[in-house]
Amino acid sequence: MDSLQKFIPVIFILFASLTGFGFGYSVVNGPANATVLAGSVARFNCTVSKGWRIIIWLLKGNPVLTTQNPGGAIVTISRITQQNYTSGDDFISELIIHNVQQNDSGKIECSIQTSDPVSYAFLSVQVNGSLFIKDHNLTVRKNETIEMVCEASGWAPAPNMTWMVNNSFVDKSRYVTNHSQGSNDLHDEVSTLTWTPMANETLTCLAYIEALPKPQNATVTLIVHDSLEENGNPEDSARTRTIILAVTLSLGFLLLIIIIFIIIFCCLKNKKESTYQKELRKVSTKKTNDGSVKTGKSSGIENSGYSPEDSAYTKQMPKIVSLPPMASSFYRSEQDLEVSSTSEVPYKVQHSKVSSQRPADYPVNPRKIRNVTLV
Repeated sequence: MDSLQKFIPVIFILFASLTGFGFGYSVVNGPANATVLAGSVARFNCTVSKGWRIIIWLLKGNPVLTTQNPGGAIVTISRITQQNYTSGDDFISELIIHNVQQNDSGKIECSIQTSDPVSYAFLSVQVNGSLFIKDHNLTVRKNETIEMVCEASGWAPAPNMTWMVNNSFVDKSRYVTNHSQGSNDLHDEVSTLTWTPMANETLTCLAYIEALPKPQNATVTLIVHDSLEENGNPEDSARTRTIILAVTLSLGFLLLIIIIFIIIFCCLKNKKESTYQKELRKVSTKKTNDGSVKTGKSSGIENSGYSPEDSAYTKQMPKIVSLPPMASSFYRSEQDLEVSSTSEVPYKVQHSKVSSQRPADYPVNPRKIRNVTLV
């Protein structure tokens, strides 16, 4: 009992000493929650009352900065620094974390080593990923329903995605968003918009997370045409040009073949007609030659006793009324006459037939006469 009484003054003196060293101050304002983007700077403030002696900052339970009064700061992580301010009788310690990483997310504590509850906040580090629309510029037909796909890759947390058409938000029923989680706790989002453009329009895909001062966006311009011929889709245009070229070449080749056949046919026909006309000319020439020969034969045989008379001599000859029948030298037998029918087929009149119809001898006048008989 006596020994205990001896220790009471010592305990009182120790308590007074600890109070004198600062155990009588408190935290006026603790740090606030912070949400920042990876790679940026995070700042936290802790305000303590007058008379403070020590402030300890902890990140996820580990001390990263210690500030003493009087004295300086003790830093355990190179990415962390501090700034000090005074406001009246209060002291403000600012913790600064540079180039924050996603794994820095967690609890931030400000401790003054007293019986007061520890003041804390939470750090949330978010990752701003990529955002793009697959087709940047499209040419489409009027009243054609299309699907626009917007992809957000490598985000943390998963972004909130929306669409705008000509700076007006699109109803959520017109697009569908699918979520997937990739490596390193990063998230991917794919949003598909179903839209029927009526005129040239600007479509904007937006992705938003809390750490972004404004949403990230990707824009596509739709050029609307009325006809298929004005479709500016590169793949469709190339395919259409290929089909048109193939059809044109096929028709041209077919037309060339038809023209060649026509030329060959005309040449053969002209050759055939030329041969036919040549044969006709040959036959005509042959008939002409045969006709002239046959005509000569059908003209009869000339009277060998005929000779042309001189007109002066004829006038001096006396008139003879009649003469008796003369010698047979002035007569010619009909069997020696050669005649031809109208069909130009020569034949000789049989002597027997001619003799049965009329006398064989024909009287002639003393004047020489040339007779030709045609049957």
